[in-house]
Order: sequence, then structure tokens, then C-alpha cells
Amino acid sequence: MAGVGDSRFDSDVAGAPALEARRLRKQFGGRDVVNDVSFHVKSGEVVGLVGPNGAGKTTTIRMMLGILAPDEGEARALGGPLTEETQERIGYLPEERGLYEGLRLTVVLSYLGQLKGLSRRHAAIRTGEMLDAVGMSEHAHKKVRELSRGMTQLVQFGATLLHRPDILVLDEPFSGLDPVNARRMKELVLEEKERGAAIIFSTHQMTDVEELSDRVLMIDGGEVALDGAPSELRRRYRGDTIRVESPDAPPASISGVGEVVRSAESISMRLTDRATAEQVLKQLLDAGMRIERFEVALPTLEEIFIREVQGRRGTR
Repeated sequence: MAGVGDSRFDSDVAGAPALEARRLRKQFGGRDVVNDVSFHVKSGEVVGLVGPNGAGKTTTIRMMLGILAPDEGEARALGGPLTEETQERIGYLPEERGLYEGLRLTVVLSYLGQLKGLSRRHAAIRTGEMLDAVGMSEHAHKKVRELSRGMTQLVQFGATLLHRPDILVLDEPFSGLDPVNARRMKELVLEEKERGAAIIFSTHQMTDVEELSDRVLMIDGGEVALDGAPSELRRRYRGDTIRVESPDAPPASISGVGEVVRSAESISMRLTDRATAEQVLKQLLDAGMRIERFEVALPTLEEIFIREVQGRRGTR
């Protein structure tokens, strides 16, 4: 048994992803819920898994954990196929939270730690460490039923970390948390990344992805729609939105501009395929607008997500 401060990453196959999906496919009722999904997560990497409701995210996660068997393809962990041994090195926070409500926190966490292979003494040590890490030490002797929903969620996240997993799979980890506790959990996620854990988390909040992710994986219609670093995706999708700062209102009609959105700070213009930024700038200057700032904007991940989903809907 590894000690409290030990890590086991050096025992894995050199260069292999910590977690890997190879052409996963799953049908329910004759319909493809997941279709030919492939991706990987490296040690020390955080991947944000996004997609609209019903996209196949949770089904994909369950196949990666061995909870569901794929109809085709393979889920791999730590350089090999999923086995009982590799599954023991995964920490999983399911979307459906659940702890033993009638037991005290110290009892619940110690029990869960022992289920993950820790000795009773080691489980007790890790229980104290995790309760402190999630800010719940003062509630250690309360029963689960006495906690708020957010507090219970923090405790369950702490339980996920008890055995120092090499892989973390988190399904909607920040859902329902207040900003303070969400920040605490995000800091713990980043600490686990620094420790070398491979982390994948699903979310509907693009701000979470912006804050934490080294890569973004978008699943839509059971297929991988996007996979890349946030900066790479922004560069890939740049070029069709410009932002203008001016004390003047833009002309009522601008050739090649499909949408104009005004905010207190700037004016955003969505270009059509028929226009370039230079052509639009010339029109604005010819109309007498005083331009204080003109830039081709990098889209947010939320803008990319909406654009990709809408585009895919239009082709089905």
C-alpha cells in the first residue's frame, strides 16, 4: 500500500494516455447514443466535457468507467484495458450524489476509503485530510442528513479523492454549489492536476471550462464535434466577429454584416461569408463613424459551443 504522500504514476506504461476511448459505440432502442467516440486524457491534464442535453456525455463517462459495456470499441486506463486494478485507481464523482445519510461523516469517509483499499489507519488519516481540504472539519461528527446539499457535495468530492486516484472522472461536479464552495472545489481540482492526476469533468457551464480546462471535448449527437485546447479553438473560430468601440451608432445597414449587438463598452458585428473585416471597416469610416478601437474578436467558448451546435442542427 502506498503511503499518504506517495504517487504511483511512474508505474504506468510510458507515454500512454491515462484514460483513452477508442471508437466507443453504444445503442439504446436501436438508436446510437454514442457513435465512434475517441479521445484521450493525459496525466496532469484537465479535459472539460461539454455538449447539449442528451448528447451522450454521461453514457460515454459510464463506458469509460466500465459501468456500461460498449457495443463496439474499447475504454482503456493507465496503458491497458480496464481491469479491477485500474478501476481502483479511478476516482468517480457521479451526477447522482449519494452518501449514507444516517452515518457520521468520519464513519462514511473512513468506510469508503477502506473500500478503495486503504487500511483502517490510513483511511482515518485521509478522512481527516479530506474533511479539512473541503472545509468540513468542524462538521466531521455530523450525520450526512444534517448537511446542506452543497456541503454533501463537497464531502462526496472529498470521498472521491481519498485514495489519491490517478484518474478523476467528475460528472457535473460544480452543479448546485454556491460561488465560495465552487471556488474551493475548483482549487482542489487544480491541486489534483498539479499532483499529476488525469481529470475529465462534464459541465454545462462554459465558465468552468474556461477556468480549468487544458482541452475541451464537445460531444453532440453522440459524436465528437470538437476536441482541442481553448486557445486553439478560439483561433480556429476567429475571423467572423469584429468588435468596435465608437461614440457613434453604426449605420442601419452594413453590407456583409448579419448581426449587430451593442453593449455599454462596444459593438459586436457578426460577418457573413460575403465580407471581410477590412471591407466592413471601410464602410464604417465612409459612413463617418469615429473608430476608437476595431478588432477581430476571439470568440468565447460559449459562442463557439452555440455556433457548433446550431450548425450541426442545420445539417441534420
